[in-house]
Amino acid sequence: MDINKKLQQFLVANNESEILEYKEAKEQFDSNKLGKYFSALSNEANLMGKSDAWLILGVKDDKSVVGTNFRTDAKHLHNLKAEIANHTTNRITFKEIYETEYEGRRVVLFQIPSAPLGLPIAWKGHYYGRDSSELQPLNLEELERIRTQNTNFDWSIQICEDSTIDDLSSEAIDKARELYTIKNPKLADEIKAWDDTTFLNKAKITIKGKITNTAILLLGKSESEYLLSPAVAQISWILKDKDNIAKDYEHFTCPFILNVEKVYEKIRNLKYRYMRASSLFPDEVDSYDPYIIREALNNCIAHQDYTMGGKINVVEFEDRKLVFSNKGSFIPENINNVISLDAPEPKYRNKFLAQAMVSLNLIDTIGSGIKKMFIIQKNKFFPLPEYELSNESVKVTIEGKVLDVKYASKLASMPSLTLEEIILLDKVQKGKQITSEEASFLKRKKLIEGKRPNLHISSDIAQITNQRDNYIKLRGIDDTYCQNIILEYLGKFKSGTRADFEKILLDKLPDVLDENQKKNKVKNNLQALRKSGKIEPDRRMWHLSKR
Repeated sequence: MDINKKLQQFLVANNESEILEYKEAKEQFDSNKLGKYFSALSNEANLMGKSDAWLILGVKDDKSVVGTNFRTDAKHLHNLKAEIANHTTNRITFKEIYETEYEGRRVVLFQIPSAPLGLPIAWKGHYYGRDSSELQPLNLEELERIRTQNTNFDWSIQICEDSTIDDLSSEAIDKARELYTIKNPKLADEIKAWDDTTFLNKAKITIKGKITNTAILLLGKSESEYLLSPAVAQISWILKDKDNIAKDYEHFTCPFILNVEKVYEKIRNLKYRYMRASSLFPDEVDSYDPYIIREALNNCIAHQDYTMGGKINVVEFEDRKLVFSNKGSFIPENINNVISLDAPEPKYRNKFLAQAMVSLNLIDTIGSGIKKMFIIQKNKFFPLPEYELSNESVKVTIEGKVLDVKYASKLASMPSLTLEEIILLDKVQKGKQITSEEASFLKRKKLIEGKRPNLHISSDIAQITNQRDNYIKLRGIDDTYCQNIILEYLGKFKSGTRADFEKILLDKLPDVLDENQKKNKVKNNLQALRKSGKIEPDRRMWHLSKR
């Protein structure tokens, strides 16, 4: 690029615009302000359909060139690329930083890339835009306009320029051919006769012999990953202990079709032995059903938002728990939509990739994969999968152990309960919050008792599931019993502080209450006894009433 010619074009143009900003900056320019302008100009370039925007130092608003001494050391100047990347979305930074002289005065030009489709750029977590020449927070309408741009964009179908079939692993192609034959047994002889190019086209991995992002992701050699940049083709397996401290890790890249199995092999799928309560229980089972591991991992691959530049994580905890996470929002919006609808999702983030994975029998598009995961866990009497959804990631936690054998086995075997009801009861049993609508639904069916957030399984269900003791524990000792303990203490020891009563009562209160709620319950019972005239305070001490 002839940067002097480019500068001349800017100077003869009408004025500043949303994608062109002049700053005098004779000596210095605040780096935080520079970051805000980076965010604003990048977002505005996206909204205007431009490939880039420019910030120019050493030029006044009236376009008179005054020169700048900002970071005259070249290395110090170009360090700005890393400094900006450290605080922007997905570490996006300047395309280039140019220095030039114009009429004997130094001018610095920053070439700023347009925000990618569907990905507004933030500086230190805040999104900026421009109102004419004014730096402003990006308004909500513009923010949503950028975020919804990629609903019809399929990263996975894009042609990977300058790549050839030589960038693919022959071992991975052979594995793909094997899986495709299993999926299409009637075509076995034809598949065997196809050359690699024909096979890849037929399996919808390439397009007319051209290598797609999908082809590199699933079948690419490990050294071919760079062809997907700035996207990242990486799965990280991390082993952590019960204190969340990492003990081991390994990173896996292309080809995913082979390395998914290597990730699976890293997971310690230990045998789990039940406390055998009846002939219903097997002596032992795998902590994790193989289908669940592969389904969760392949879902991460199929639905990852590769434009965000993140990696897929599989975190294994030593206390029998797996956490899978990938970048990108959950397109069905909530897990209930998937569980209740036995049909394919009408839209996919990576449609071409998903179709290729279906053709290779890696995933199922009939919408039953996640539901099957729930049913497998239910039938093993294990806690159900837990999904944590946000705009930027999806996280699913799989427990590899029983939460409560008696409760889970009986509850799961009750024929009158639907999977949706069991999912909600599973949340209540774990102490997870449910919505007021969900709570009302369960109460109408007499499945739970209590008030949000202190819900517990109802006595009817507890009776059916042999959980009478657990029901009493969850419900907690009643106020009368609590007050009798206080009165008995004061009768014996004459006086006591609230802290004394907390020591006696806190461990007797229901587990669904947190520590503050338990302390409030003690406080409320003391006040109830005072109002009834049974006890009275003396500063911080409580005594039996003399009346």
